Amino acid sequence: MMRSLYSGVAGLKTHQTRMDVIGNNIANVNTTAYKSSSMTFSELMSQTTQKASGANATTGVGGTNAKQIGLGVKAGAINTAITTQGSAQSTGNPFDIMITGDNFFVVSNGSENFFTRDGSFYVDGAGNLAMTSTGYNVMGWGVDETTGNIKQDTVTALRIMSAANMTYPPEATTQANISGILDENDKDVTSANGKTVNLNFFDARGYSYTAKFTFKQSSGTASNEYSMELTKLLDSTGAEIDISKVKFGDNSTQTLQTPVTFAGDTYEWDGKQLKTKADKKVVADLSVAFNADGSLIDTSNDAAAAKAQQETLDAIAAAYGYEGSTDEFLKLYQKDAKGTEVTVETMLGNMAKTTTAQGDLVLTTDKDKPMTMDGRFFEGVKVIFDTDTGKLKQVGSNVTDFKTNVDFTPLGGNFSNITIDLSECTNYDNKGTSTIGATSGDLDGLGTGRRLGDMIGVFIQKDGMIYASYDNGMTKLLGQIATAAFANASGLEKQGDNLYSATLNSGEFDGIGVDITAGGGYMSPGQLEMSNVDLSSEFTEMITTQRGFQANSRIITVSDTLLEELTNLKR
Repeated sequence: MMRSLYSGVAGLKTHQTRMDVIGNNIANVNTTAYKSSSMTFSELMSQTTQKASGANATTGVGGTNAKQIGLGVKAGAINTAITTQGSAQSTGNPFDIMITGDNFFVVSNGSENFFTRDGSFYVDGAGNLAMTSTGYNVMGWGVDETTGNIKQDTVTALRIMSAANMTYPPEATTQANISGILDENDKDVTSANGKTVNLNFFDARGYSYTAKFTFKQSSGTASNEYSMELTKLLDSTGAEIDISKVKFGDNSTQTLQTPVTFAGDTYEWDGKQLKTKADKKVVADLSVAFNADGSLIDTSNDAAAAKAQQETLDAIAAAYGYEGSTDEFLKLYQKDAKGTEVTVETMLGNMAKTTTAQGDLVLTTDKDKPMTMDGRFFEGVKVIFDTDTGKLKQVGSNVTDFKTNVDFTPLGGNFSNITIDLSECTNYDNKGTSTIGATSGDLDGLGTGRRLGDMIGVFIQKDGMIYASYDNGMTKLLGQIATAAFANASGLEKQGDNLYSATLNSGEFDGIGVDITAGGGYMSPGQLEMSNVDLSSEFTEMITTQRGFQANSRIITVSDTLLEELTNLKR
């Protein structure tokens, strides 16, 4: 009877342990990534009162089984359903991550690595990705600065909000393209000012600029030919930058039948002086701009003289209807008797000479006798279209890939050489409207350049790759979250706070970890893994445990009654 008492006690203790396991499961029904436990029973031991015997062939007596009396029960094993996936809970937080698969996150307290399925993370004050509950750093792999790819080495803390990651460096524009229709009936194209196309680009420091290119149509039989020239360069404030040192194309000629008329009602020439007709005020003196031999005075070392020279030329251009377009005016030419192109600048020089030679062309000074110019000189490239197809035929001297270069490097080391692709330009009829426009970057979007970018967001991919997005349109790989995989995940030891540590039976962590996609798993940002506790199963187990506890307590009471009867045999 004493044996039955102790068997009952063992049963009570074991069922109490099972109830403890069930209670812990129910208590953690809402714990993130909690893995439920279950307990199995095994008998404690048995007392053998008679051993088994074999059959005796001599006597003909058969064998007997052993006589054993059990002495109770014990907890056989407490198993954790660690590989059973919990349901997904959407949080909307990009740093909440759920693992699908058998892998674990690797976190560290600075001296030891732990493993968890709890993907509730945040970025701490130092910029590290860390657990919200413990502050332990999430471990992963950094980026190889040479290749820009993930370097899978010993895991380290993922510092995704470092100072270097908060901005994306600027880059100079190196490629551009001009595309669209250049309609020969467009009034802008046929006007004196031409069709203007703006190209926005960046220098190496991220400053933005606007380069203004002008297309002008040739006249006569060369109407399929256009000049393309850089006319202005503006910085981000709208201030104009001197482009005299910028290299674009060559000194070319363009056939352009242009009438030049002197405003004789307002101005008159008096020798080398241009005066207002009404009050005889001198507005320009050729001797200020030209030497006695007709050449331009060199004013490169005299700012005051250069200003006076420019004002003189501007006043003359205005008198001939080219106010604000002095350079354009001076580059117009008319062919002399020998077929030589004589520019307006040369004509003015001839007028400034002490003695004008016979045959020297000079500008008209009579309002009733306008001059028709044969063309003009310009710095740039010729763009020639095929008259049959309307497609490009030639850009400058290039008849294959239709590209040209603008070298801004003379303006400073922060500028670059920009290659402009015109291959998508056409010369079609679009009812007098040109759609031609310029875009930074080639036709594949490469070489666009960019300004300095500020971080505006962080996103995590299914493979654990962490990327930052910037307001200049760029993205940057910051690192990758590493995971750990174990041969026997059930052998991990719980350490509290949803953490596990490796044991001899789970298998060791090699310090490097694995890419989660290697085993077919993946991460789901914005979600957390819920507890895998099944309440219906737990309540059922609770009922059977309660009944088992009651039955074992009944063993003790019945055994006590028997002992009482034994005691009462002698009164």
